[in-house]
Amino acid sequence: MIIDCHCHAGKGDGLTGPWDTDAPLHNYMGWADEACITKTVLFAAFNSNYTKANAAVAKIVNCNRNRFYGFAFVNAIRDAGNIFSMVKVAVQQYGFCGIKIHRYDAAITREVCATAKYFQLPVLYDVMGEVSQVCLVAKEYPGVNFIIPHLGSFADDWKVQQAFISPLERYPNIYTDLSGVRRFDLILEAYQRARAGKILFGSDGPWIHPGLELMKIYALHLCQAEQDKILFKNFLKLTRNIHAKNLSYV
Repeated sequence: MIIDCHCHAGKGDGLTGPWDTDAPLHNYMGWADEACITKTVLFAAFNSNYTKANAAVAKIVNCNRNRFYGFAFVNAIRDAGNIFSMVKVAVQQYGFCGIKIHRYDAAITREVCATAKYFQLPVLYDVMGEVSQVCLVAKEYPGVNFIIPHLGSFADDWKVQQAFISPLERYPNIYTDLSGVRRFDLILEAYQRARAGKILFGSDGPWIHPGLELMKIYALHLCQAEQDKILFKNFLKLTRNIHAKNLSYV
């Protein structure tokens, strides 16, 4: 099994770049099949209305639940006061198993963290280089697991990615995916210091080829047990509790 924990889907409405315009899955699905990726986590492209965007993603997920998982995208500021109800719908009606939040929209808030804690959901939070906040949320919410993609910052942000490895190693509730990370020496260091149990495979599709991102994992030349942690077991561990409790509104 291989699970891609990081892929966008559906239309955005910002029209400033691919990230808030359209995330079509047609090419991605062919690439994923070619790379033997068996399951993919989907969440919306950037959108001015995540209630509608999550519903659109849910239609894709629920058309093929053997192939897709869903995460609920929320804007911590614009959706303030409604995040619990949005996530409740996503979990109970859509069967979603995580929360997605991006610093591009707004910084994470206690409302987001408290909601994640209640529903026992992991939070995939792109901090856009604000590594200091990772330490704050890790300490304030030790019962919430945070997946910080891109080793803390997309592409070639060496200083931030280097700095992020320390909290990744230190805090048991901080995880990462390696999508978009260019420097293999940092990928290797993250594995050597934090080990395979803290890393997930993600592609940041559909714009990045998942097969190329998968080669980063294979290039580490891990034993099968360590490789399996990254490719699927860590994700399954982070989402195992979502159906283990009676999720009711309080």
